[in-house]
Amino acid sequence: MFLYRRALMHDVNDRGTKKWTAMMIPEHEALLRQMWSEQEYKEKPVLDEQQKEEINERLQTAVNNNLTVEVKHYNGRDFLTNKGKVTKINQEQLWLGNDTVIKLANMLDVYVD
Repeated sequence: MFLYRRALMHDVNDRGTKKWTAMMIPEHEALLRQMWSEQEYKEKPVLDEQQKEEINERLQTAVNNNLTVEVKHYNGRDFLTNKGKVTKINQEQLWLGNDTVIKLANMLDVYVD
């Protein structure tokens, strides 16, 4: 009896909004999907001056020695990693060899190969 009640409670709680999506209009389903995806957004961490200086030094080493870098950056909702050789860098952006442009303000870490 206890196992049956526990299984029944799990089933009722597990169905949640899935149970009601069949009766919703498409606009409501789209809003629910958007709400669920926004809950998965990650916040951009704030780097201190020492971390920024370390990133700068690694980038200079990579540019001077023509090394491949792996750049971890924030894209507005999640963390991404791109790998390549630095082809160009200015005060605002970094260009990798595979035509990837990354804003320096969004860079979180740099790994030199």
